[in-house]
Amino acid sequence: MRQAALKHAAVILLCCGIFSSVDAQNDGKINVVTTAVPFLRISPDARSGGMGDIGLATSPDANAVFWNLGKVAFNESKSGLVATYTPWLKDLVNDVYLASLAGYYKFDDNQAFSASLRYFSLGNIQFTDYTGQIQGSGRPREFGIDLGYSRKLSEKAGLGVAIKYINSNLAGGFVQGGTTYKTGSSVAGDIAFYYDNRNQAGDGWAFGASMTNLGSKINYTTNASQKDFIPANLGLGTSYTKNFNEQNKIQFGVDINKLLVPTPPEDASGLDDYRSKSVVGSWFSSFGDAPGGFKEELKEFQVSLGAEYWYNNQFALRAGYFYEDKTKGNRRYFTTGVGVKYNIFGLNFSYLVPTGSGVNRNPLSNTLRFSVVFDLDGGDNSGSTGDNN
Repeated sequence: MRQAALKHAAVILLCCGIFSSVDAQNDGKINVVTTAVPFLRISPDARSGGMGDIGLATSPDANAVFWNLGKVAFNESKSGLVATYTPWLKDLVNDVYLASLAGYYKFDDNQAFSASLRYFSLGNIQFTDYTGQIQGSGRPREFGIDLGYSRKLSEKAGLGVAIKYINSNLAGGFVQGGTTYKTGSSVAGDIAFYYDNRNQAGDGWAFGASMTNLGSKINYTTNASQKDFIPANLGLGTSYTKNFNEQNKIQFGVDINKLLVPTPPEDASGLDDYRSKSVVGSWFSSFGDAPGGFKEELKEFQVSLGAEYWYNNQFALRAGYFYEDKTKGNRRYFTTGVGVKYNIFGLNFSYLVPTGSGVNRNPLSNTLRFSVVFDLDGGDNSGSTGDNN
């Protein structure tokens, strides 16, 4: 993605606020950890989107497929579905969006099968050469398909695994300077753990851990040295739930995430070593390869805080905050959301409170995204402890 055609697509991703921050130059040196297919790290559901993008240890529902497969077997419903639509860069364009679909089915009380799809459309773009001359047009798009299996290890602990196929067509078939660009693809896996220590009344702590997108690099050309890492990630989370009575309950949570991807070198002389790092080796070395040492490594952790209040298991209010260091992307924003549930049907809405301006403005600012949730057991969980919201 270093020549004109793929640069154009990369610029779109940078403008989306995935990686870039100009203001950080004033107070520190920018050294953002970048990957291919960053859409895999975009919050895929409106419930978590309203809580600062937390989801590793929140109460289980159909969205657990995206966040922590270890939670899926803890759903009280036998099966569930969720679909989400997220406009992207709504203030600038109207044809860029992320759509997701997920579902699960429990074979029995201890095990479940799940599947999900994420589709990211970048709309219509024009390819240009280095002089700005138009060389054609295209419709860049990416998608990921997951198949998962979850099982309870005990009444409190659960484990989940998944395999996924990733397809990234940013400029497939485009030819520039003798180089033919192709569709990139990768195969990866997820593994997740969930521990629910809530009591019979539904009060107490829950914990989650997940390693996602553990897979091969992606290549967009025939040049094997230009493979890009995918966003392998380690996430740790916890939540606390308090039921005041049968009608009122509240949940607080925090997630901490870190990409298991090498930190880019400070100068071009180290690019060859960076590109040649093995996938598995990079998962471990990513905790100690930052040029700035341990201090810089700490800046690569992202923190999400969120809360959710439910009334009568039918109406929810949500709020949250997401933090990323200004030298590692500078994404910082507040979120809010609401949810309604009636019988088998639920709706979740989230809104990202606008912050920043220019390139620091989040692509979801002023955007209302929504999820449709189906509890296929018929909504018989009015007395639940927070599951299937």
